[in-house]
Amino acid sequence: MATIEYPAPIKTLISHLKQLPGVGPKSAERIAIWMIQHGRELTGQLSESLAVAGETVGECDICGFFAAENEECRICHSSGRESDSLCVIEHPTDVLLLERSGAYKGQYHVLRGKISPLDNVGPDDLRIAELQDRLTSGDFKEIILALSADVEGEATANYLAEILSDFGDLKVSRLAHGISVGGGLESADELTLLRALEGRIGMR
Repeated sequence: MATIEYPAPIKTLISHLKQLPGVGPKSAERIAIWMIQHGRELTGQLSESLAVAGETVGECDICGFFAAENEECRICHSSGRESDSLCVIEHPTDVLLLERSGAYKGQYHVLRGKISPLDNVGPDDLRIAELQDRLTSGDFKEIILALSADVEGEATANYLAEILSDFGDLKVSRLAHGISVGGGLESADELTLLRALEGRIGMR
């Protein structure tokens, strides 16, 4: 007896969904079946929105954040943002995380990743040349390196710190890393404890 399988269009849909971050084979199958069962109205709207987003959304040439076609970047063209500080981040989504904190009002620069030899990602694959161009033409006083607290993030931060040393009196800082709120020493690894000690603050 022949094995019963999904029709080819559903199998193709599942294979594409599996390529999404965080979506495994079972999740892809559930999503695909849910979409099919909800009919053409849902799938039509979804396919149309995907097409529009893919065709009209790119990245800002200056900061690297998402920018819609024929629209100015809401960060680079905002008159309410500070112009003397620049926060260097790995991904466009990091902008939203920092913005939601309400603690930063300056400019951003998206690297589009971090140095990772194991993944064949080197300095030339990142937006480091664009960062140097901005520093040459801009009037920044402080660069904040808001990078991951892992081996690749450390390597990227150290590489950038060396490059930034050529820009005179420019202040270069990193986000403080340490023990999370509600966490104890027993849940922290050696690097977290090291950063917590280095970034300790006075009580009196």
